[in-house]
Amino acid sequence: MGLARLGWTNKYGLTVGMAFIVISPFILALISLFIGQYSLDPVTVLTILFSPVIQADPTWTEVQANVIFNIRIPRILGAFLIGGGLSIAGAVYQSLFRNPMVSPDILGVSSGAGFGAAVAILFSLPLLIIEGSAFFFGLLSVGFAMTLARIYKGESILVLVLSGIIMGSFFTALISLVKFVADPTSKLPAITYWLMGSLSAVSMPDIHFAILFILPGSVYCMIIGWRLNAFSLGDEEAGALGVDTRRMKHILILISTMITAYSVCICGIIGWIGLVIPHLGRMIVGPDNARLIPASFFLGAAYLILIDNIARNATTAEIPLGILTAIVGVPFFAYIMAKRDVGWT
Repeated sequence: MGLARLGWTNKYGLTVGMAFIVISPFILALISLFIGQYSLDPVTVLTILFSPVIQADPTWTEVQANVIFNIRIPRILGAFLIGGGLSIAGAVYQSLFRNPMVSPDILGVSSGAGFGAAVAILFSLPLLIIEGSAFFFGLLSVGFAMTLARIYKGESILVLVLSGIIMGSFFTALISLVKFVADPTSKLPAITYWLMGSLSAVSMPDIHFAILFILPGSVYCMIIGWRLNAFSLGDEEAGALGVDTRRMKHILILISTMITAYSVCICGIIGWIGLVIPHLGRMIVGPDNARLIPASFFLGAAYLILIDNIARNATTAEIPLGILTAIVGVPFFAYIMAKRDVGWT
């Protein structure tokens, strides 16, 4: 049962749970600046951060400043945007397809992006080309899925999902082929590690593009979230309420695909976020998409920041994010299924 249903609201109608959700990623982001393999005390971190404003004499080393500005801040911002973006994409798809089992890669975007990156790694291309190839093939996979859906019986939800499964399986097979022909001593480990997901290579240029590809689409989904409620009634009923379902469906699929494709292209495949986090959001704020969409964004941001902290601090060798999100996501989703509480009405 959502906190909204319990009446835990202030005079502005904002639930206590929603307020906590919005604040939590920023608190975790601040804590993340202080922890890591290279330990920094809070005073040093804050002094470095505010040095351009206070213009204090440097009491820190260049290495410490580099750790903050070139390693930790990009990772934190990347986790914030990618975790939030994947969660919004999952919430949008689940509402759009009226299915709580749907995740952002339902149309094959993750498999397509994974294939694009694997091919680029196989030919030892620069990082920028690897990311561009992943982004291109991610979009291409969804484009093929939608084209296939048009060929077979129009664009019904079921046909579109089946087309996505077909394209996802096809590109997964191509990834296996690339891994089969890759050099087992150098290329294969690089491809395998990339596919498991990591924020270790994220830089500020990546963040600039993430802001361009993830943030506007996420904000748009938050603004029109209330319209997604109409899709729960079916296309015909939603159309009777004045919602252009065909146009809205295309826009939301495009936005979710762009968010997912770019997320995969800079950090690899990180599963379960877009599937599990929207369910957690429904448990806290209820099924109303006007609240669920923004709640999913901030919950996903907080979740991935937390997971990334565990990944880089639990052991001396960084744990791939995809492993941790699966370890956490699988039992949580199994618990939801056992309770039959998927927050669907």
